[in-house]
Amino acid sequence: MADHNTDHGYLLDNRQSEAGIRFGALSELFDPVTFRHVDQLGIAAGMRCWEVGAGGPSVPLGLAERVGPEGTVIATDIDVSWTRDVAGGVIEVLRHDVAADPPPPGSFDLVHARLVLVHVTDRAEALRRMVQALRPGGWLLLEDADPALLPLLCPDASGPEQQLANRLRSGFRNLMAARGADLAYGRTLPRLLREAGLDDVQADAYFPITSPACDVLEAATVRQVRHLLVAEGLATDEEIDRHLANVTTGRLDVGTAPMISAWGRRRP
Repeated sequence: MADHNTDHGYLLDNRQSEAGIRFGALSELFDPVTFRHVDQLGIAAGMRCWEVGAGGPSVPLGLAERVGPEGTVIATDIDVSWTRDVAGGVIEVLRHDVAADPPPPGSFDLVHARLVLVHVTDRAEALRRMVQALRPGGWLLLEDADPALLPLLCPDASGPEQQLANRLRSGFRNLMAARGADLAYGRTLPRLLREAGLDDVQADAYFPITSPACDVLEAATVRQVRHLLVAEGLATDEEIDRHLANVTTGRLDVGTAPMISAWGRRRP
């Protein structure tokens, strides 16, 4: 879940230890959604897939299972710290910036990016390059967050613990926006795929609430950006400690921003 630094630096740096925890939680939360779509699109043995901004290893590994020994999975990211160990066999791992570097050689049956473009400054160029990499009849599957669609960490803001959680989530959104994230990007995906000339465009949305993985993701994310929340005056250390303690109770009904999945096919 990383593919392009802004002038301020990527907020959720893959080099931090919390990144691995976040990737595990994101895998638990969203891999079933991602692979439901991948399977509906007919990704199967012998096909070529490009996983953009792979972040963690789970999606490249899942794609490799589907394309088999005769297929190819190219997993790219600006930081391959968490994917380099799965390279080999059908999986090739490349350091790559989707908005600045040419697409990997060859054409693809599937190009997929999950929770990537919301962070990319030049999203239009990144999308153009992904469409360019599709073979005729190939599918582009984009899955991205829309934090503005549901800005609350705890939709049921029933008490002071939930209200603190929502205030810290507001601070986190401010940090994202300051680094060029488009907090309303997810909802634009169907239109953008149609404007890119893709056919058979469809979309859906998913957001979990009250999953243990939501709690794990929230705690790791807050720890990862804690110093920035304090430095920007968005929260105090005491408030962050209190929030992390509240999260560990499992009683906050923590959710995520909606993830909107949109897919379209390049004309044969």
